[in-house]
Amino acid sequence: MGSNITFANPEFLYAALIVPLLVAYYILAGKRRFATFRLSSLSFSALIKPGFRVWLLHSLFALRMVVILLLVIIAARPQSTDRWENVTSEGIDIIMAMDISGSMLARDFKPDRLEASKAVATQFISGRRTDRIGLVVFSGESFTQCPLTTDHAVLINLMREIKSGMIEDGTAIGLGLATAISRIKDSDAVSKVIILLTDGVNNMGEVAPVTAAEIAATFGIRVYTIGVGTHGTAPYPVQTPGGTMYQNMPVEIDEDVLREIASMTGGKYFRATDNNSLSSIYEEIDQMERSKTDIEEYSMKHEEYLPFGIAAAILLFIEMLVRKLFLRKYF
Repeated sequence: MGSNITFANPEFLYAALIVPLLVAYYILAGKRRFATFRLSSLSFSALIKPGFRVWLLHSLFALRMVVILLLVIIAARPQSTDRWENVTSEGIDIIMAMDISGSMLARDFKPDRLEASKAVATQFISGRRTDRIGLVVFSGESFTQCPLTTDHAVLINLMREIKSGMIEDGTAIGLGLATAISRIKDSDAVSKVIILLTDGVNNMGEVAPVTAAEIAATFGIRVYTIGVGTHGTAPYPVQTPGGTMYQNMPVEIDEDVLREIASMTGGKYFRATDNNSLSSIYEEIDQMERSKTDIEEYSMKHEEYLPFGIAAAILLFIEMLVRKLFLRKYF
């Protein structure tokens, strides 16, 4: 709820311009009222100082100017406006299916494909505050790392814990998609989405990717597919007797299958070739899948002239007292 002061008749505020005119007239008229005389010595003039009642006379004028300003404000009708919003949000359920096979350690992304994908996904999760999001990981097998949840702090912590080698190596795209479907198919959200990220070709698992896509379409699940990997060759990790070595190898992504999955489910296929393009892809998905938010704004105005009126009355009362107690003989 917010509150601010506005004026119902702001044009009346121009009347405040009379105050500087009155001040100028008061100064000029005051000079004409008092006679001037010559002195033979400046030392004598230093002894002549305005008396107490002279200052009181000036203070009465100052009080009257303040009262005029307050009356101008009252005439302009100051009002406070209270506003509040009723927000209705219908969240979207999203399952992120992420490839964690050994090839995701390739160094064409910084520091590698897996860590880059985790970082961008974490940023995406942080921006979807009203949505339930879950995480499925796959390589040669698949499992649910985190079911659908609105506790994004827990989800992000579980995201950070995933690493290549947690499960049997390979690329079971169809199995990963099927696991994601099983986690979201019974959702009653207005929109059910799977973001499938992989860097390879389906070579394991008992579920074909296209078959899984048909199931997703049956349940009204939209699948966005992301192929991760540069064009040409990339430095892949290779185990040797001397340890892990990186060797340039051809990048092979089954883009035809990923496009078909996206097309069958009403989603879209993306190709990420570096960290920046991957971030852009998630931003585009984020814009396409915004939560439905209805905002109703209400406002109420309150007249706020009373404090100004009270202040003006007090100042007028002070002026009356000063006149009666100290300046009676002048008026």
